[in-house]
Amino acid sequence: MLNCEEAFYGGAAGGGKSESLLMAALQYVDCPGYAAIIFRKSYAELILPGALMDRAREWLTGTDAEWKESEKTWHFPSGATITFGYLDNESDIFRYQSAEFQFAGFDELTEFSERQYRFLFSRLRRPDNSNIPLRIRSASNPGGAGHDWVKQRFVTEGLSHGRIFIPAKLDDNPSLDREAYIKSLNNLDPVTRQQLLNGDWSARTTGSMFKREWFKIVDSAPANCSYVRRWDLAATEAGKGKDPDWTAGCLLGISNGNYYVKDMKRMRGSPQSVEALIKQTAQIDGVATRVFIEQEPGAGGKSLIDYYTRQLAGFTLRPDRPTADKTTRASPVSSQAEAGNIYLVNGLWINDFLDEIEAFPSGAHDDQVDALSGAFVQLSVPDNSFDAWNKTLLKQAQLGDKNVSLD
Repeated sequence: MLNCEEAFYGGAAGGGKSESLLMAALQYVDCPGYAAIIFRKSYAELILPGALMDRAREWLTGTDAEWKESEKTWHFPSGATITFGYLDNESDIFRYQSAEFQFAGFDELTEFSERQYRFLFSRLRRPDNSNIPLRIRSASNPGGAGHDWVKQRFVTEGLSHGRIFIPAKLDDNPSLDREAYIKSLNNLDPVTRQQLLNGDWSARTTGSMFKREWFKIVDSAPANCSYVRRWDLAATEAGKGKDPDWTAGCLLGISNGNYYVKDMKRMRGSPQSVEALIKQTAQIDGVATRVFIEQEPGAGGKSLIDYYTRQLAGFTLRPDRPTADKTTRASPVSSQAEAGNIYLVNGLWINDFLDEIEAFPSGAHDDQVDALSGAFVQLSVPDNSFDAWNKTLLKQAQLGDKNVSLD
């Protein structure tokens, strides 16, 4: 039993970190006046199935403890309480500035700022005659916005400052289906997998999501590839002292579970020159190649897609509306590249592409990576096989659909 002020349980996913926090919070609920609070970054994360509030309900329902929904608090016969809170924004700390706790817990500490964490020390208080220890307990996987400060405070400084760091391992949780979970983690990019599987605090996503040697260079792609061309748009010309984004268009094909980057267009220019490139490229790729353009949020993004749909009459054009950040979208591509399933068809574009993707996500630009990630998503959705696509094209042609377009 740890009675030190600070302790952190961090490392591999699946080690039972959340359960450990809840058990620590429950440790003194038989003591009158004991008050504990456990934080997640957002309220939505607190109420997820299997998350802290759900787990507490499983453990405490049927006991003498009473749940008060309006307070998000369990009340115990002794008068002790355990409350669930969140600190979504920096200003949320002030909602607790008049509170008093003997225990504060942080689940997924790397999602919090150091200021939010340190503020809770001001809320740790107890009466003079109390023997309840003042404790802050936290748990997290490596990674996340707070990775650096959490690593510095507990992994690097740790014991030298009286802070206990307990490494979390997958084997710490005997109830977990270890084999199935490892299989699931193998779908992640190498850096995230190293963090979550092995609890490696030195594994960082700093330009190491991709390695250039993972990509095999071939002279041609198989004849039966099904292709998409996905564009990441920018419309700013380069100038002195300026380093604007690029317009990038990735032509990606799939055949027998392998992916082939056949071509990558990349340019900086005016909106007119970008439009001319997209139209010319569509003509070169042919009508069997589906065209996707990233749609920015709002009316402006929709208007741009509508405009290009008219300009590319006769070709299949669809908007691509990303719902995740660039690193998340690139993760499955990284996994496929590491497995040796992504090939590059020899061309003058390859060196620039490899330089950019090897530096991602820390490089100056990520337009080609984003274009590839978007193309990969479109090829990975069900029923996008080459045969199904060509059968659809043939059927539409027979029905006299001049635009050869799918809804």
